[in-house]
Amino acid sequence: MRRSYTKLISALVILSAIIYFAATTIGGSSDRTASAEDRPLDSASLMKLSSSFKKGSYDEYLSKHRDTPEPKSDILIEAESFNEASGMNAAIVENYEGEQGKMVSTEETGSISWSVDVEQSGLYQIDMKYFTVKGKDSDIERGLKIDGETPFNEARSLVFSRIWKDEKAVFDRDDNGNDLAPKQIEVPMWQESLFEDASGYYEQPYQFFLSKGKHELTLTSSKEPLVIDYLKLTKPSKTIAYDELEKQYKQNGYTPVEGSFMKIQGEASSLKSTPMLLPYNDRSSPAVEPFHASKLRNNAMGGWTWRMPGQWIEWEVEVEKDGLYQIAFKNRQNYLTAMSALRTLTIDGRLPFKEAQRIGFAYDGNWQMKVLGKQNDKPYLFYMTAGKHTIRLEVTLGELAPVLRTVENSVLNLNAMYRKVISFTGVVPDQFRDYALDKRIPEMANVFREESDRLYAIARMIQGPEDGGNDRSALLNTLAYQLKDMADRPDTVPSRIDAFKSNVGALGTWMLMINEQPVAIDYLIVSEPGAELPSPEATTWAKFKSSLASFTASFYENYDDFSSDDAGEKVITVWVTSGRDQAQILKRLVDDNFTHDTGIKVSLKLVSADILLPSTVAGKGPDVALQVGNEVPVNFATRNALQDLSVFSDFREVTERFKSSVMVPYEYNEKYYGLPEQQTFPVLFYRKDIIEDELHLKIPQTWDDVYALIPELQKHNLQFGLPQRGLNAQGNDVVTTDIITLPPSPTFAMLLYQNDGQFYKNNDMATGLDEETAVEQFKKWTDLYVNYKIPIQTDFANRFRTGEMPIGIVDYTMYNKLSVYAPEIKGLWGFAPVPGTKQPDGTIRRDVGTGGTAAVMFEHTKDKESAWSFMKWWTSKETQLAFGREMEVRLGTSARYPTANIEALKLLSWPVQDLNTLLEQMEWTRGIPEVPGGYLTGRNIDNAFRRVVVQGEDPRETMDFYVRYMNEEINARRKEFNLPYEK
Repeated sequence: MRRSYTKLISALVILSAIIYFAATTIGGSSDRTASAEDRPLDSASLMKLSSSFKKGSYDEYLSKHRDTPEPKSDILIEAESFNEASGMNAAIVENYEGEQGKMVSTEETGSISWSVDVEQSGLYQIDMKYFTVKGKDSDIERGLKIDGETPFNEARSLVFSRIWKDEKAVFDRDDNGNDLAPKQIEVPMWQESLFEDASGYYEQPYQFFLSKGKHELTLTSSKEPLVIDYLKLTKPSKTIAYDELEKQYKQNGYTPVEGSFMKIQGEASSLKSTPMLLPYNDRSSPAVEPFHASKLRNNAMGGWTWRMPGQWIEWEVEVEKDGLYQIAFKNRQNYLTAMSALRTLTIDGRLPFKEAQRIGFAYDGNWQMKVLGKQNDKPYLFYMTAGKHTIRLEVTLGELAPVLRTVENSVLNLNAMYRKVISFTGVVPDQFRDYALDKRIPEMANVFREESDRLYAIARMIQGPEDGGNDRSALLNTLAYQLKDMADRPDTVPSRIDAFKSNVGALGTWMLMINEQPVAIDYLIVSEPGAELPSPEATTWAKFKSSLASFTASFYENYDDFSSDDAGEKVITVWVTSGRDQAQILKRLVDDNFTHDTGIKVSLKLVSADILLPSTVAGKGPDVALQVGNEVPVNFATRNALQDLSVFSDFREVTERFKSSVMVPYEYNEKYYGLPEQQTFPVLFYRKDIIEDELHLKIPQTWDDVYALIPELQKHNLQFGLPQRGLNAQGNDVVTTDIITLPPSPTFAMLLYQNDGQFYKNNDMATGLDEETAVEQFKKWTDLYVNYKIPIQTDFANRFRTGEMPIGIVDYTMYNKLSVYAPEIKGLWGFAPVPGTKQPDGTIRRDVGTGGTAAVMFEHTKDKESAWSFMKWWTSKETQLAFGREMEVRLGTSARYPTANIEALKLLSWPVQDLNTLLEQMEWTRGIPEVPGGYLTGRNIDNAFRRVVVQGEDPRETMDFYVRYMNEEINARRKEFNLPYEK
C-alpha cells in the first residue's frame, strides 16, 4: 500500500513537471512582462469644479485666507510657559530623555493652553517637538483650538505617531523551521512634526491664520500622554526642483561615486511608523531574497499592510565615501491596475527635491526594478557623505488627494440629497405617484448636474487621454450618467432611488479602494550611477525547480500546525478556531511567556470551529479549545465532555477579572465550564451631524425618549435601528456552530432585563417568558415594528453611512467596522449608553444582555493542572492586553479586541471618552443563561416575533404558544440527562 502511494506521488510530480515545462517553454512565456508607465494624474482641472467645500473643512477655511501674506519670521513657544491646564496635571520636567531645559508632561485627558503674541498677520504652520512616553501603544491624538475655537473640522484630530522597530535583527523560527513575524517594540525618541492631516487628504501641512496681536493656542488630549518641548509658528518651507539641485551639485563640485554597490533587504528596516508593517513571506518568485521552496521566510516588506497614507518605512545605509549615488527599489505593485502607488522619499529626514514628494510605483504583475529618476536611463542623483544615512518611503496620495476630497464632498452632498428625497417619497416610493420633486426640492437638479460634472471630470482624469476606461472609472461614469439623467428627468428619481442609493454607497467604497496605495519591497540598492542591477525576475529554470520543490513539499508541510516537536513531560493540546494571524500571535506569546515561565509546552493547532463536536465525539479533541461560542460550554457539559473549572482552588480569584454577568452562560448545575475571552454588548450609535446639527434633536436617554424620537425621524423618512442579532469582534453578525441555535434578540433581552424579567425560572426547569413582565416586554418589542414600522432586517453599517438610519442600537464592535469602512463620516458620529427604563426614584436602568466567546477544558484532559494554568494565563490582564495590542498591530483598528478582562480593556487603545462610555454601559450588562434544551429558546422567540410582526398574530397568545415548545424541549433534555424536570 505504501509503495503504491509512493508511486502515485512520483507519477504526479513527473506529470506536473512535464505540464509546467510545456507551459513555460513551448508556450513561449517570457521571464519579464513590460511594466506599466508611471503616469501622474492631472488633478488641476478639479480646482474650477470645487467651488463648494465641505462645511467646516480645511479647504473652506483656507479659501477665506488665500490672499494672506506670508509671515517673515518664526515664533517659538516654550512648552513650560503654558498659562493654563484644565482637566490634567501638566507637570514641568527638566533635562528629559537627553534633551536639556524644561518641558511639560501632558496627560491623555484635559487641555493645555499657551499665549502667543503675533507681530505679523499671516498663515502659519505649527511645528511641535515632542517625546512619546509609555501609554497604550497607540498613536497620540490631540485637538487644536485657537482663541477657544476650532479653526476647521480636521483640527479636532491631530495624530502624532510613535516609532517602532523589530525587536530582533534576526527572525525567530518555529519548531517546523518557518520564520515567525518579529515582535514589534516602540523606540521612544524626540520627534519634530508639523501639524498635518493624518488621513493624507492634504499633502502639505496645515496652515493657520493668525492676525496681529495676542492669541491663545489650546491642545486638547484625546488619546495618550505626551511630553512637549516647544511649539513653533513657522512659515511654509519651499523645496527646489531637481534641475535646480543638479546645478547646485555642479557648483559644489559633487561627482558620482565609482565602484559602490550596497543592497539592503526590505525586511531589514530600521524604523517604521506603525507596528502593522511586518515583514512577510512572498513566494511569487524564487528571485525574492531569501527564498525557500517549502519553508516560510520573511523576505519582503510592505505589501498590502503598507497602503494607508502617512505610513512610512525607513532603512539605514552606510556609504563609504562622499559623492552622488543612485537609488533603486526592487518592488512589486500588482494591486492598482493602470495606476501607480505613490510614495514620498526623504533622506535623513529631509525632502531632497520637489519631485521626491511623489515617487510612483507603476502596476505590474511581476517584480520590477525601479531606479528613481525621470526615466530609468536618467536617474536622480543623491549626494551623501561618508557614514550612515536613512532612506524613508512614506505613503502619500499625491495628486489623488484633491480627487478624494472632491469625492468625499460629493458623497456627503448626494447622501444629504438622498435624505431630502426620501423625506417626501419614503424608501419605497409609489411607482404610480407624481411626487413633483423638482418643485418640492428646487435645488435637486442643479446638485445632480454639478456632481455629475465632477464625477465625469474625475473619471476622465483616471482614464487618461488614451484609456477607454478601467475598473476605477466605471463606477464614476455610471453614477455620473445616472445623476445627469435624473437632473434632466426629475420625474424618474423616485423609481431610481434604490439604485441611486446603491451607487452612492459604492462611491464610498470606491474612496476606500483609491485611498489604498500598497507596494511590496524586496530590497533597495544604493550604488554608483548606471550600475548594472540584478534582474528582478527568476529564470524559467529557477521557476521550474522551485515549483517542483513546492509541489513535493505540499505533501508533508502543514502550515496550520503550530505545535512543538520538543519532547517534554508536560504538553497540552490547544485548538484555536479563529484565524492564522490570531494563532501566530498566540504561538509567540506562548513561547515567550507561558512555556518560558512554567515549562509547560503547548501543541497549538488552527482548526475550523465546526470540527470541535465531531472530534470530541470521536475522542480526538484537544485539551483546551479557545474562542468557542457562548452556546458551546453548557451544551458540551451536559454530555460530560467538559471539565468543571470551579473545582480548582483559585477559580473564584480568577473570575474576579471579569464582570459577573459574563460568567452566567458558562454555569450549569452550580458548576462552571468556561472562562470568558471576549465580551460584547450593545450601545447607542448616532450621527452627530444629522441628529444634533440637522434635526436639532437630543440623544434619547429612556425608551419614552425613543418613542418621541422615532416620529421626528419618520417625518424625514429616517429610521431608528434595533438589533436582531449580536455582533462578533469584527462588527459582523455572530455565526453559531449549527443552524438551529439562535441567540435571543439583543433588543428583547434589553427590555426584559430592564424590567426585572428572566429567561428561565424554577432553577432553569422552565422558561420565564410566560410571566407577565416578559409578555409585556415582548409586546413592547413587537409594537416597535408593528406600530412604529422599524425595519426588521437592516445593514446598519451602510444605512448609518448614508444617514438613512442616523441612530441605532448595536453591539459596540460596530465601532471597529465604522472606523475603517466609513472614512467619509469620520468625526461625524459617536456612541452613548443605550436608552433605559426610568425608575420611580428617577434613576435610569440601562440593562443589556451580553455575548462573547470562551475558553474551555475537556474532560478527557490528562494533565488538568497544566491546562488550568494555561487558561489562567490566557485570560490574565497581561496576556489579553498583549494579544489585543498585537491584533491591532497586525490588522489595525478593525481588529480591536473586545476582551472580557476589565483591566485589559482599560489599557487598550480606546480614546478616553469612548472608553468611559463602554465602562459605563458594561456596568449594566446581564448574562443570558444557557440551559439544557435552551438552544431553541432564541429560535422560538424569533418565530414568535415574526408571527406577530409579519402575520399580525396577537403577542400574548403567540408567546404562550411558543412557550410550550420551549418547555417541551427543556423537559426532554432534562429527562435525557437525568435532571429534575417539571411534570
